[in-house]
Amino acid sequence: MSRKSRFFVAFVIGFTALELFMAGCASPGPVATLPPAAPASSSSSGLAASPAAKGGTPPGIDHVVIIVEENKPASTILGDASAPYINKLAAESALATNYQAISHPSLPNYLALTGGTTAGITDDCAPGGPCTARVPSITDEIARSGRTWTMYAEGMPAPCTAENSGAYAVKHNPFVYYPTVTGDHASCAAHDVPLTQLSEDLKDPRSLPNYVFISPNLCNDMHDCPVSTGDAWLSHEVPGILASPAFTTQNSLLVVTWDEGENGNNTVSTIFAGPAARRGYESGLPYSHYSLLHTIESVWGLAPLTDNDRNAPVMRDMLK
Repeated sequence: MSRKSRFFVAFVIGFTALELFMAGCASPGPVATLPPAAPASSSSSGLAASPAAKGGTPPGIDHVVIIVEENKPASTILGDASAPYINKLAAESALATNYQAISHPSLPNYLALTGGTTAGITDDCAPGGPCTARVPSITDEIARSGRTWTMYAEGMPAPCTAENSGAYAVKHNPFVYYPTVTGDHASCAAHDVPLTQLSEDLKDPRSLPNYVFISPNLCNDMHDCPVSTGDAWLSHEVPGILASPAFTTQNSLLVVTWDEGENGNNTVSTIFAGPAARRGYESGLPYSHYSLLHTIESVWGLAPLTDNDRNAPVMRDMLK
């Protein structure tokens, strides 16, 4: 190696040593670290879970609209040629295929859907006396949360009517069985109204309550008339709901279910539709009316009403 080369090597070594010395004297700067990756989660269906909000629930849902049909097990609805609209809606939306009603006859199921208990009522009695659900209902929690609610009953002659009238069956209007609702008649009349009010309320998301419960009359709910009649009614009512501003501009959920089955078969169809629901999805998980109630409570951060709904699985896989 020439003298010039040896000088160059010595210069590089010396300069490098000086840099290392200066770096060692400097105060160490902050070290950037990446936050730990969130653990991947999945629904029990094996598909990726939807984004979670408070309490591990899906993001906020603005409106929940529930329509309850009558006395038909899933086996007489799904695949039935007389129910083309329902089957189309089920195929396009989220369908629970293992969803159980709670009891027989109608009224205990309506109370389970809205109060988390049958309140000891075992028949379709008229409201009053021993036929009173002296328990809180979902509407109490909804009101306390600052949200709004309305029951729309087809054929009801006047708001808060607590007796049968024509094709209006009071047993399908659970809220008139709760003293917390009927104790203030003016409030009851403002919240428990004929179905004719719905078309007006659908015009603006601000006029449509957050929680909507719809009871068709005895013919359109399939109780006294064929499945085809109820299917035709739904084919008229549901598109109007889904096309309303509350569903086209907000994150809202439509639920179509049946109060009970028949002849010992209490597995009923339950469909989630609208922007908050998954599309083209079937869930075989074991759900019930208590699960639907718990799902609403979970999404809105409401306290469960009883151990029945508290212990029922939330229908999270049916939501986006």
